[in-house]
Amino acid sequence: YYEKDEELHQVLTQIGSGVFSPEDPGRYRDLVDSLINFGDHYQVLADYRSYVDCQDKVDELYELQEEWTAKAMLNIANMGYFSSDRTIKEYADHIWHIDPVRL
Repeated sequence: YYEKDEELHQVLTQIGSGVFSPEDPGRYRDLVDSLINFGDHYQVLADYRSYVDCQDKVDELYELQEEWTAKAMLNIANMGYFSSDRTIKEYADHIWHIDPVRL
């Protein structure tokens, strides 16, 4: 992915060479190494191009305020109930089979 996408290649090269951290040029070297030199085991770069392309569409839609607002309202109206506390409790009960610890 890194080799095939000019923009991604340029950004990672700049990050790795210290362009964004001149006071500490090696600050992000480990991050860049994990992505391009040590295998990107979690495939972080795999969907970079599709993510950027989708974000461009989002940016275009955001300029159309009425359409953006309508879609945002529909999205909110169609959301189901979600609570991270509830989700963690369900995992604790049904998957991990553990009891909460009071701190």
